[in-house]
Amino acid sequence: MNWILSLLKKKWVKWPMLVCAAVIVFFTIIYISIFLGLFGKLPTEADLSSIRQAEATQVLDKDGKLIGKYYIYDRQPLTFKDFPKHLIDALIATEDARFYGHDGIDNVSLLRVFFKSIILRDKSAGGGSTITLQLAKNLFGRKDYAVFSMLINKIKESIIAKRIEAIYSKEEILTMYLNTVPFPDNTYGIESASRKFFDKPASGLTHSEASTLVGALKATSYYNPRLYLERSQSRRNVVFQQMLKYGYISQDSVDLLTKQNIVLNYKSFNHDAGLAPYFRAEVKKELATILDTLKKENGDPYDLYRDGLVVHTTLDSSMQALAETAMKEHLTSLQSVHEKSYGKSAPWLTNKSIFQAALRNLPVYKTYKKEGLTEAQIIDSLSVKRHTELFTWKDNTVQNVSTIDSLKHYLKFLNTGMLSVEPQTGAIRAYLGGIDFRFFKYDHVSQSERQVGSTFKPFVYTAAIENGMKPCTYFSLSEVTYTDFDNWTPTNSGKDEDTEHLNYNLEMALSHSVNTIAVKVLNKVGIENVVEQVKKMGISKRLPEEPSLALGVAEINLKELTGAYASYVNDSKNVKPYTITKIEDKEGNLIASFKPEISKEKAYSDYTRQVLLKMMQSTVNTGTASRLRTLYQLKNDIAGKTGTTQNNKDGWFVGITPKLVTVTWVGNDNHGLGFKSTGIGQGANSALPIFAKFYQKMNADAHFNSITKSRFETLPQEVLDDLDCSPEKRDGFFKRIFGKKKKKKAFKKH
Repeated sequence: MNWILSLLKKKWVKWPMLVCAAVIVFFTIIYISIFLGLFGKLPTEADLSSIRQAEATQVLDKDGKLIGKYYIYDRQPLTFKDFPKHLIDALIATEDARFYGHDGIDNVSLLRVFFKSIILRDKSAGGGSTITLQLAKNLFGRKDYAVFSMLINKIKESIIAKRIEAIYSKEEILTMYLNTVPFPDNTYGIESASRKFFDKPASGLTHSEASTLVGALKATSYYNPRLYLERSQSRRNVVFQQMLKYGYISQDSVDLLTKQNIVLNYKSFNHDAGLAPYFRAEVKKELATILDTLKKENGDPYDLYRDGLVVHTTLDSSMQALAETAMKEHLTSLQSVHEKSYGKSAPWLTNKSIFQAALRNLPVYKTYKKEGLTEAQIIDSLSVKRHTELFTWKDNTVQNVSTIDSLKHYLKFLNTGMLSVEPQTGAIRAYLGGIDFRFFKYDHVSQSERQVGSTFKPFVYTAAIENGMKPCTYFSLSEVTYTDFDNWTPTNSGKDEDTEHLNYNLEMALSHSVNTIAVKVLNKVGIENVVEQVKKMGISKRLPEEPSLALGVAEINLKELTGAYASYVNDSKNVKPYTITKIEDKEGNLIASFKPEISKEKAYSDYTRQVLLKMMQSTVNTGTASRLRTLYQLKNDIAGKTGTTQNNKDGWFVGITPKLVTVTWVGNDNHGLGFKSTGIGQGANSALPIFAKFYQKMNADAHFNSITKSRFETLPQEVLDDLDCSPEKRDGFFKRIFGKKKKKKAFKKH
């Protein structure tokens, strides 16, 4: 005993012992402090028993296919039975080989780390972390304590890990881990990662795909397969070796699997990218309103970003993909023609008033103005250059540009809006709010109101037929000056002097979009009757009660326009386009459902509908939309109407088929900019080709046969008889000789 006391008095023994004692006391104090909650409350067993993690709201198309999510963290939970065995084997072999033998802390691994890493300085020793410890970190995160943060966090995690192991089974721990662990590209949980990188559910992951994702857990950025495919493949092969080492796989399998290349099928669910971003943004906006009216059983409100809701929508993702492709194909070409038509005299470059107005409308300009900066100071601030990604139809580029440069770049671009709905219900099947949501946030389906041009004319003719006008009523193409409206004289495009004494029946006038006759029909039936008819068709916008209404000077939202046109193939009843069919909670319980909003009463008679549908079929077969037959070779049953507004600012096309109604608009976001010529900007050239290419692609896919091969109703003999007349006739000899060249009259009041 004396020799021990004597030994302890020696400095080379005494001081190391004191240091060890101090370290033990220090760790004990830290541990007790953490245990007592001095560094933040530790989750109790009750807390851990009701672990609740933020879960992404999933947005599904009409067939249940995932098209998007709303989330803070991109996470989708699964149950243990959803995980393929080789995924679990790869995870355990790579991350925690003794997972089934420890209670949350792997003492063997900790000893290895202590001796190899600390004493022998071997960097290959690993970190000693278990799956349960990682789960504790995933669930509760780490805090910055300024001093000893890593130590405090590690001890907290070890206490939590022990408690988790006491409450949950190993299968439950693996399930929670795989549902919460972070993968590359800000993705949380194996299901979200599987869908993002391979476009499949986790249950369908192959050995190679599962091992790729497991391998990325070591360093999610460094082993990101999207960014570093070769590096990721090398790491995947390490996972195979670990599985071989621990007996989960044979050498023959490893030899075979390592020869396979990683094949990604990357699908981003970023809010601004991916399929149907404008549609998803509109659904999100509608959900915010809907969820305000709903409560959980406990009275709490639903959280769009955390509660794991499942939103079923009307969208047909396959159709949407075709629509987006058709739009890109046409707009790429049209944009080039548009820019070349102006050359160096392009108004977005030379018209200072248009540019200045656009500049002053920028949010950043308004902010500087509100802060009291002078015009010169604002211009200086907006002239500062920085590296900026710019949209182009070929490849987006990063350039060193200022805000002013960027505005000049974007002013030239044509934009679009397109909506396809099922006319019997109003269910939205395809939705294009613009050309690229990342760069053009304004939605031309839900937000925009533009002059509708000649797409308004069918409403005028509908009112005329509904009020007793016969289809074979003839009107002269001659121009008329309306004296009580500032001597306004509507004219026809492509004016020909030989048409002075030519008369068209209603079908010919509508199918060839004759302006002078449309105004005369409006005059004959009365503005009030037309306005009332349009209101019955579901258009709520207050319309200008003037002769130019016949030519589409009214600015109408694309949704309402589409719903009104749906009535021509929906028993004369308009519909309200809608996006959401039902909402479920994360357990699959229905919390809200939505039915089509269809007008209870017919907007007009069956006779009127059948006559107008036949007239609009003539528009496609022989009229302004005939290129659908000649150029695009479409054989479908199609009725339609083209539209072009004043100064070629807007191009429209309405395509009606028995089971799908599509409305397309093309123009510039800036109302001051239009097309150089009618030849380029007319609806038949600017908007119709998107519909045409869209239908070409659907025709080539048998999946859409029920839509593309559908046929219009057979017309009653009465309708056929009433339409059976010569499309045109000329004035008699004496009328041609003695008739006035130009008539003047007042517009009738009704």
